[in-house]
Amino acid sequence: MYLTRFRINTARSGAHALLASPQRLHGAVDMAFPEPPARDGGGPRVLWRLDQAPANRVDLLISSPGRPDLTHLAEQAGWPSLGTQGWTTFAYGEFLDGLAVGGEWAFRLTANPLHHIRREQDPVGAPTKRAAHVTVGHQVGWLIKHQERAGFAVLPREQATVENTTEAVAGADTETGALPEQWRYQLIVHDRTPVRFPRRTERSGGRRDAGSGSGSGSDVRLTRATFDGRLRVTDLAAFRRTLTHGMGKSKAYGCGLMTLAPVR
Repeated sequence: MYLTRFRINTARSGAHALLASPQRLHGAVDMAFPEPPARDGGGPRVLWRLDQAPANRVDLLISSPGRPDLTHLAEQAGWPSLGTQGWTTFAYGEFLDGLAVGGEWAFRLTANPLHHIRREQDPVGAPTKRAAHVTVGHQVGWLIKHQERAGFAVLPREQATVENTTEAVAGADTETGALPEQWRYQLIVHDRTPVRFPRRTERSGGRRDAGSGSGSGSDVRLTRATFDGRLRVTDLAAFRRTLTHGMGKSKAYGCGLMTLAPVR
């Protein structure tokens, strides 16, 4: 496994085109591998994510079973004169092997939180439909609901912090002192962005990530949210699978990649 960081040159017109369409960027990431791994769930897959940084910096992170060659991306949306120095690739497998149950980490995850609904006007027995969670509370609830299966537990806030925060938080229950769910954990949600872009029809028959978004005509729509927080590893095998297979839907469109950093 490898983890790669590529800095996008936002002054280039090619970068603008890629950033405007997750489908185009997905295709560019796939082209970094002569034979992209299958996305049938049988093994680790290629995952990617865009991270915003200070001074209008945008980084592309890629997790992959094989080492990528991003020469084409450097020519289109980077600094071609840097050659292979335009991106950095780390041996991710060694890091994954060093994880242990009980380990605590800071994490970042960009995901597409979804749930299944059945509308009142739908006939009895009609199948449910996927719908996006759009509020912070529901997005946090989605993550907490899926954390056990994913092999981790988001760390709760310390009791003293909860007590000091209760009165200042809008929506807190003043009688019981209960905080809204999103404030009970060491977790923040940001970049809660509805995404809409034209669907590209490719003659090569490119596969679309099942459940990745709803199309309206020729458009794809999805809602992304980025979670920053702290977690504890609870199930090593499941957690490694989360890191290498992704979490949630829309993996082809820049969702599902979780990365870790030491807790400070």
